[in-house]
Amino acid sequence: MYKKVRTPCIGVCSTGIGDDVCRGCKRFSHEVIHWNAYSEEQRRIIAERREGYLANAVRSQLEIVDRDLLLAQLRHQQIRFDEDQNPYCWVFELLRAGASQIDDPAQYGLRRTPQARGISLVALRKRIDEDFYALSVAYYQRYVVPGLQNAGEGSSD
Repeated sequence: MYKKVRTPCIGVCSTGIGDDVCRGCKRFSHEVIHWNAYSEEQRRIIAERREGYLANAVRSQLEIVDRDLLLAQLRHQQIRFDEDQNPYCWVFELLRAGASQIDDPAQYGLRRTPQARGISLVALRKRIDEDFYALSVAYYQRYVVPGLQNAGEGSSD
């Protein structure tokens, strides 16, 4: 049995100012608006899409070389994370909680990818968040907008 899907809202919603994709939680505007009316299955589909994009964005910057060490450090540092999520999502929670305090990612079981070498973890956190947003926007524009346009064309007949 699945556990209940919690809202991914982080209190930084940009859909109210006209964004089609929230810059905070990366949900689409209609998902933000209708979240409370969605079934658990609908919420799970949204959560899985977001998790995949976030994991890919993190993986492009940092590699988990010791999952057990990462898990132990998250628990020791009392970082809030969802153990059921992809471990790369855990990395983002770690960076959100304390990127500026981490001197050596290896102490957390992490290694920078070649494209992330020489970049501070604070800058990597920002880059990951920007990539996560870009992936969400690209999906929205490629798959959601055409459906909205087709629905609008069909209703004018």
